Amino acid sequence: MILYMAKRLILMIPVLLGITVISFSVMKMAPGDPTSLLTDLNPNMNEEAINRIRAHYGLDQPVYVQYAKWLRNMLMLDFGRSFAPDNRLVIDKILERIPITLLINLLSMVVILTVAIPIGVLSAVKKDSLFDRATTVFVFLGFAVPSFWLALLMMILFGVQLEWLPISGFRSLNYGQLTTPERIIDIARHLVLPVFISAFGGLAGLSRYMRSNMLEVIRQDYITTARAKGLDETTVIFKHAVRNALLPVITILGLSVPGLIGGSVIFETVFAIPGMGQLFYQSVMMRDYPTIMGVLVIGAVLTLFGNLLADVMYSLADPRIRVSS
Repeated sequence: MILYMAKRLILMIPVLLGITVISFSVMKMAPGDPTSLLTDLNPNMNEEAINRIRAHYGLDQPVYVQYAKWLRNMLMLDFGRSFAPDNRLVIDKILERIPITLLINLLSMVVILTVAIPIGVLSAVKKDSLFDRATTVFVFLGFAVPSFWLALLMMILFGVQLEWLPISGFRSLNYGQLTTPERIIDIARHLVLPVFISAFGGLAGLSRYMRSNMLEVIRQDYITTARAKGLDETTVIFKHAVRNALLPVITILGLSVPGLIGGSVIFETVFAIPGMGQLFYQSVMMRDYPTIMGVLVIGAVLTLFGNLLADVMYSLADPRIRVSS
């Protein structure tokens, strides 16, 4: 297993390199220029001043030279300084915001796993029952409803009309005056709606995948044999069937990591949460190239490690894979 993980970590290097090449190239092909935010509305700017600004940011050099310099600095975890007016180090801005995004995504993943798997199992065991039909409607709604529209509805209902939950931010304005238990409750109340919106789509999809896998597994001969041996239905389902039905779900779960990170852009912008998604959106609007690349690299690394974790979990769930690896 250790040798397998070492090989996977080594193979991540060319994959990450390819991601940076594609991301950097696409970003440079996008219309517009970072200097336009400083020069377009400034009547005192002339061609010479614009050229000096471009030279200051290194934008006057060929794209491959810019990429080579960026890659050299990135290997030392130096993503440069932001083009934004604050001119802060990109790594500082990312480290400031990434814990919030990771917390929301981890909570969303926990919600998805603890709710979707039991729903999928029960839907398969009680196929064509009222519960199965109700969860099917829930799944269709989860796939069909846009997350930003659902977020706005939840904000209106629970934040404006009922006034149960806050609708923006990560903390209240009086957070510094609260005691430690009150701070935990305050952050939890702010996270309820974002976590729900983040988990809703994945919850619907994963429960449907689990149901499909369970229906296939419970038709297998070894399940019939287990029942013929006199094992009770709970043992047959949860000890023999669920473990084998989890294998494809684990793979899908690893592939869903990019979707969770990408979805952060939507709900963090809607709920004004100072996380990686909001930082990425603001950087794109400002054409802040160093910050955009920094966020993309961090997202790519998290995605690759998410896939590696899925493979490790896959081998733990299936001894045959563990032995072969």
